[in-house]
Amino acid sequence: MNATPKKPDRVLVAIVAAVAALVVLSLVLVFARGEPAPLDEASPEGVVQRYAVAVIDGDEATALTYLTEAARKNCQRTDYPATEDLRVALVSTTVREDTADVKVSLVTSADGGPFGPSEYSYDDVFDLAKVDGRWLIDTAPWQLAICTSGTVTP
Repeated sequence: MNATPKKPDRVLVAIVAAVAALVVLSLVLVFARGEPAPLDEASPEGVVQRYAVAVIDGDEATALTYLTEAARKNCQRTDYPATEDLRVALVSTTVREDTADVKVSLVTSADGGPFGPSEYSYDDVFDLAKVDGRWLIDTAPWQLAICTSGTVTP
């Protein structure tokens, strides 16, 4: 009597291979997701997106290019807030002929505390004006406000 070893069931091998492929694909999608796609720079949403990225990255020179002259001069912020734990998400947009409102959700994350990390979120609005055919930010939420001079108006 000669005992021949059983060959692995091909269906089982195919199922295991398919599950492994799905796991690898899922990991690739999660880690390759990266930055959100840039919105049209000529739209109010695109202007707010680029401005917010510039402020969060600390690139004030670029951020200032998205502000109206009045917004540059009439800063009403008392201190530069920490933006490293700030996320900005688009909620809605209202566009009129020469003005627009871009409503965003601002989410701030904090580490620590007795129950671990926490988040705080609320909605705020960017007011935009069309200046010489280009959308510019007239007012921004205080966390993302940029002041051009050393003095701050209370």
